[in-house]
Parts: sequence; C-alpha cells; structure tokens
Amino acid sequence: MPRNILFIMCDQLRWDYLSCYGHLKLHTPNIDALAARGVRFTNAYCQAPLCGPSRASFYTGRYMSSHGVMSNTDATRLDELMLADYLRPSGYRSALVGKADNRKDPEMLQVFGIDSGSGYAQAATSGGFEPFEVHEGLLPGACANNYTAYLNRNGYEGDNPWQDFAVSTVGKDGLPRSGWKMRNSAYPARIAEAHSETTYTTTRAIDFLEQQDDANPWCLHLSYIKPHWPYIAPSPYHELYDMVQ
Repeated sequence: MPRNILFIMCDQLRWDYLSCYGHLKLHTPNIDALAARGVRFTNAYCQAPLCGPSRASFYTGRYMSSHGVMSNTDATRLDELMLADYLRPSGYRSALVGKADNRKDPEMLQVFGIDSGSGYAQAATSGGFEPFEVHEGLLPGACANNYTAYLNRNGYEGDNPWQDFAVSTVGKDGLPRSGWKMRNSAYPARIAEAHSETTYTTTRAIDFLEQQDDANPWCLHLSYIKPHWPYIAPSPYHELYDMVQ
C-alpha cells in the first residue's frame, strides 16, 4: 500500500528563523518536532526568489530553465507534468489546501478544447492539485473566495474582509491601519486567532483528511500563506515578541 503524503509549505519562511536551525529568539516547537522525527537538510537551495517560479520547481522537480516559469505571471506549459500527475497512476488523490500560485494558461486550455469542468482543467488552476480549498489572499479587485464567505458568516463585514480585518490592524489613534505597511506590524491583526487565515487553512486541511479512508492513498499539499507579507499576526501571537512601535 503506498504511503500517504502530507506536503506542508510555509510561504517565505526563512530557514534560519527556525529554532531547530539555531535561532536564539524565535521558537518554532512544532516545526522542531517534525525536524526531530525526520530529515533536516543543512544544504538545500530554493530555485527562485519569487513564489511562482519557485513553486513550479517544487511541483515539477525541474529548474526554471527547464519549466520556463520565470515570473509570478508566467503559466506552466500544458505538457508539463506536476507532482500530482506522477502520483495519479498509483491511485493517489492529490489535493491542495491553501496557496498554489501556479497555474496553466486558461486560454490555451480552450485552444486545445479541454473541458473547463474536467478534473485536469480544475487542477490546472492550482499547481496540478485538486483545488480542495484554494486561498491565496484577496487583493483589491479580486473575486471573493470561500474564506471571504467564512469571515462574513463570522461577523467580518465587507467585500474583502481579508484585506480589512485579517491583514489590517488598529493603530494607537484607534484608526484602521494596513498590514501591508511594515510600520504597523507591531499591532495585532483585526481578527480573532480562531478566524485567521492560518487557522482556516488548517481546519480545511483537517476536513480533507477526515474524508479519506484506508483504501486509497492521498497527497495533501497544505500550503500556508504566512509568514508571507503583509507581516501581521493576530493576538496572542503578536505579543510573543517585542517590536518597536
């Protein structure tokens, strides 16, 4: 029986900001526990400084010069095999919860007559994985997603509560302040920890796991946005470290 795979990614998390790598002030006990049970590399290199190209290398196992994704706006070629493509013949259900920042060109899907409702077309929007729960933030003007509806149901009003609450704060003057500005990162996000995007992503990952059975193997790509900018955290986590205000 093939083993199940839990592929966890934290966006923009520096290796030297983990206590298992010797950081003296930042404490990451859960990641340290995983490192103690597994293999901790001392020589590993990211293939690109940008999200899209780097993730394309993770998902394809190839260099940028091979897969051709050079920027966040570049699409992966239609014939480029991804991790889920290699696992599928062995019966794996490969799904994404969180951020992919990798997709294939929707216009090219139409050119080649690929059904937009097919499993391939759906996975083409999320790094080759089944989009169980895609959440990549919600920039101004973007379409609402499931996290938007979740926040609205929990009392966070507006068309973009991610922008207005999850990555915003309140300054000393009592006025809302954007978490996109580094000067505001000393203040807590305007959202309860239980409703934060990190907790939401974890909960949806658990939902996926609870749907699985022992008969079929699975690969879950659990992909957290944080600690990607904007650098802001809800209480009580923002209180763990003193910051200049």
